[in-house]
Amino acid sequence: MRPLSRLFETIQLLRTAGRPLTAAELAAALEVSTRTVYRDLAALQAMRLPIVGEAGIGYVLRPGYDLPPLAFDEEEAEALVVGLALLGRTGDAALRRAAGRVAAKIEAVRGAEARFHVSEWGVQPPDAVDTEALRGAIRAARKLRLAYVDEQGRATERVVRPLAVAYFVSVAMLAAWCELRCDFRHFRLDRIRRCDLLDEDFDDAETLRREWERREGARA
Repeated sequence: MRPLSRLFETIQLLRTAGRPLTAAELAAALEVSTRTVYRDLAALQAMRLPIVGEAGIGYVLRPGYDLPPLAFDEEEAEALVVGLALLGRTGDAALRRAAGRVAAKIEAVRGAEARFHVSEWGVQPPDAVDTEALRGAIRAARKLRLAYVDEQGRATERVVRPLAVAYFVSVAMLAAWCELRCDFRHFRLDRIRRCDLLDEDFDDAETLRREWERREGARA
């Protein structure tokens, strides 16, 4: 279970238990060690969640507490990352500063989000591919087979390692390592005619993503 999901499940268990839960009970429910449970509880308390209790007695979450952003699942957190970035199009400096603070809180829990990039003027939602499946492939580091048509109308088929989605004013782009070209390529989602998820994983996603970001930063 991923750390973010485990924190969410810990809060859910405490909210619904109706009684104090010991670290051993939480560990059994989450299938982790009690040491991990103590570390997670300390992290949640440091974030000012009203969790009270102590070792050997049990822990409770005070009633009436609304779940914070860290309780969102993976896809909901991704929606927040993109949505916060889109606030730039409002031109409201105060909203942009607030969005930055919220994004920092999300990052503190789940780490920096490098899989999504949004221009400050927003995006026209693409409908050429199943973007939910595409984002899932990026998260899982699964290869894709694309049937793609370029701006000259030339059709190609290629296997790619998906790294990030970049949202711009009128289009969304998939950044990927193209095994046909042996280099980074960007694919407009509205020009992808077919997108098949392959059974083959790739284990160099973070290395490739860092190199892609370095090159993009150099171009900027």
